[in-house]
Amino acid sequence: MSDIKITLPGSETVTLTGQTIDKLIRAGDGDATLLYLYILKTNGQKNASEAAIALDKTKGWVASAMAVLSRLGLVELDTGDGSGSDTDSGMGSGSNTDSGDVYREPRQYTENDIKHELITGSGFSVVVDETQRRLGKILSPDDLLRLFGIYDNLRLPPEVILQLITHCINESRISGDGRTPNVRYIEKAAYTWEREGIFSLEKAEEYLKNLEAKKSIRGEIKKALQIRDREFSATEKRYVDEWISMGFEPKALAIAYDRTVLKTGKLTWAYMDSIVKNWNGKGIRTEEQVLAKDGIRKQGTGTSSNTGFNRDAGKHGEPNIEESERMQRLLNKIKED
Repeated sequence: MSDIKITLPGSETVTLTGQTIDKLIRAGDGDATLLYLYILKTNGQKNASEAAIALDKTKGWVASAMAVLSRLGLVELDTGDGSGSDTDSGMGSGSNTDSGDVYREPRQYTENDIKHELITGSGFSVVVDETQRRLGKILSPDDLLRLFGIYDNLRLPPEVILQLITHCINESRISGDGRTPNVRYIEKAAYTWEREGIFSLEKAEEYLKNLEAKKSIRGEIKKALQIRDREFSATEKRYVDEWISMGFEPKALAIAYDRTVLKTGKLTWAYMDSIVKNWNGKGIRTEEQVLAKDGIRKQGTGTSSNTGFNRDAGKHGEPNIEESERMQRLLNKIKED
């Protein structure tokens, strides 16, 4: 395959070699390909955090895609021995996030490595047998390389890997697509577990318990935002998870939602986020705190007070009297549901 030159708007060009194209095609990983194009476009001068923002992805997504590119030999990652770049370095020569995480350069495995592990009857052979049983298929050579990377590079214990696979299968069932997850999907989840420090069954159980709790809160928030018959999009989930991490109650977010709709005529995520962040800066995260700020008492606790009403409805999160009355009707409706 010959080299391909891509001309971008503004007379910019990037060149992909035939060898690189072949590697990306064989990998079949759209995430890694997208990230590689971004690295080419930015000449490797952006870090992982900037890439996540530019591509509207999470840092975990960038880490997983970067690991694939490293395995393909298309990027060189920081080895963590001080010879690589610092946290603000370009992604093409060794990147890590602004939180200080360093991505280790994975060892390049071969099929002979896999055969040796299977012949010696190591813990990896048990992982392979059980993974094939649970996924209901024989793993391909590429699947085995990915699975061995989880076992050897990420150092996840066999029992944790099997717990991870069970989790991924359950997630696929819940999503309703009816498909068994592939090893590439499991590999991405494994990088998340490794960053979260999940190296024991106890840690895995704690992580999954917290994950279920977060899902439950997401469900309450989805109801508060009048979203039915669909899941949050990736971007919407990032907003919601950030609000959850701030400690916001679903009922407080319901008030922010109502004020957003009053102001913009629809659920405008950026506008609602500005309300939430305004409240967060003031330490306001519960329904009671929002009402107290506005001088409103919850129904049944006494006479409502108009003291403190801001008649200027232009400021984010600051209602006028008409809005406050609407808030009270909304709260009554929530109590009836």
